[in-house]
Amino acid sequence: MSLVPRSLLAIGALLLLHACYSAHEHASLSTSLSAPSSRLPASITPSSQPVSSSSLPLDISLETLASVLLICVGLVLGAEELRPISWRVWASRVQGGKGQAGEGFEWLEDGKRKGFLDIRGQREEFANWVRGQDGS
Repeated sequence: MSLVPRSLLAIGALLLLHACYSAHEHASLSTSLSAPSSRLPASITPSSQPVSSSSLPLDISLETLASVLLICVGLVLGAEELRPISWRVWASRVQGGKGQAGEGFEWLEDGKRKGFLDIRGQREEFANWVRGQDGS
C-alpha cells in the first residue's frame, strides 16, 4: 500500500474518531442539560433553553460522512489488483506464461467438467427418449 492510501486511511480514521467523540460529548451535554438539577441557576434551566437530544448537529454528521468517504477511498486505492475470473487467464498466470494460455485447463470451460452432473444433457436425453416412446 502506498503513501496516499495510507494517509487517507489515517486522516479518515482520525476524523471518524473525532466525530465519535463529538457525538458522545453532545449526547452527554444534552442529557445533563435536560435533567432537572437544583445546582443549575434559574437562567440555565432546561425550560429556558430547549435542547434537542434526538439529533446531532450538522457539523458532526458531515464530519462522520467525510471520514467514512475518506476511509472508503483509501481502501479502494490501496486494494490489490483484482484477479481474473476466466480460468484460462488464471491458468496461464499460474504456469508463468509457458505454452498456450490455459493449456491443460480447457475442461474447466468447455462445459464437460469431469465429476459434475450435466443436467441439460440429461434433460435432452430424457426428452428424446419420451419422443421415441410416443412415436412407437
